[in-house]
Amino acid sequence: MSRFCFELLAHTGSARRGRLHTAHGVVETPAFMPVGTVGSVKAMFPDMVRTAGADMILGNAYHLMLRPGAERVAARGGLHRFMNWPGPILTDSGGFQAMSLAALRTIDDNGILFRSHIDGREHFLTPERSVEIQHLLDATVTMCFDECTPFPANRDRAAQSMRRSMDWAARSANAFRHRDGYGVFGITQGSIYADLRHESAERLKTIGFDGFAVGGLAVGEGQALMLETVGATVPYLPEDRPRYLMGVGRPSDIVHAVRCGIDLFDCVLPTRSGRTGRAFVHNGQLNLRNACHATDDAPLEANCTCPTCTQYSRAYLHHLFNTGEILGIMLLTLHNLSHYQNLMVGIRRAIETGTLDQFIESGGPALRAVTAERDDTS
Repeated sequence: MSRFCFELLAHTGSARRGRLHTAHGVVETPAFMPVGTVGSVKAMFPDMVRTAGADMILGNAYHLMLRPGAERVAARGGLHRFMNWPGPILTDSGGFQAMSLAALRTIDDNGILFRSHIDGREHFLTPERSVEIQHLLDATVTMCFDECTPFPANRDRAAQSMRRSMDWAARSANAFRHRDGYGVFGITQGSIYADLRHESAERLKTIGFDGFAVGGLAVGEGQALMLETVGATVPYLPEDRPRYLMGVGRPSDIVHAVRCGIDLFDCVLPTRSGRTGRAFVHNGQLNLRNACHATDDAPLEANCTCPTCTQYSRAYLHHLFNTGEILGIMLLTLHNLSHYQNLMVGIRRAIETGTLDQFIESGGPALRAVTAERDDTS
């Protein structure tokens, strides 16, 4: 079984080209992880996710704790076997749900009392229980339990939340069972306050983790402020460990965060967009429900080699979405995942050749501008 380690291969400025070695395989970085919250990347077979180019996916401890239950997954050989995904899996600890399900939870220094959004039953989630759940799932990467600070938050509120998360990080690290090829990541918090992010990073380094995440962003602060905060945080994170920006994001978010030194990303956007008829393309997005595509025999993306683009037309995809056919969701999700993975391949090559700025410039408005994505509304 391989040792869990991060290998740095090249730099362009602060951008890093690396390789994460794990018990379940190698992850080429910078990498984008498709989201499989409940043990499934929505509308995809696992081999389709692999065909799209993904090395690693994300699951969620909170949701899997509720259904089907971590103990049930463990009894069936762990999440890799249960969902037929042999590659690495990173599991979110459930801390984000502390923010997103605010009406259903109570937080104190011991942990979070959740009322299930499914059946109303109470669950008390502590750092120790979160790590235990992730162990039962056989997560390749366990995330420490944290409180995701909502935005906006004043400095005092952000400081209180961050320091609670740092106490929970220490408890999470103590609860983690070290095994060859498995790792545990700490999560920096502190909202948009650079000094709090610095304090958080220093505390996490003292505790000691196999990787470091930037959490509590992409929660309403806007892209410019998010990237400013990432840029203020990354310099305090260890050079020899992977860095993960949680819940991000759009292609332009990714390329600019890579320039700051981020290695790992996840977001529901490519799969969610695939379910709503929206395709990511070189110049932004297309809405396949729009009438302009009804007689368009062109592929979604002329230079894309994914099965959707090489075998089907925009007109056919428009037809599938207008008739409510499930195949439309599958084909568009596959394209979107392929688009994201092709973006990551391009980023990795650009870092290796020292041409990242040119790569971003050639990507047009979808990559170049630190603004909302351009949208086809015709």
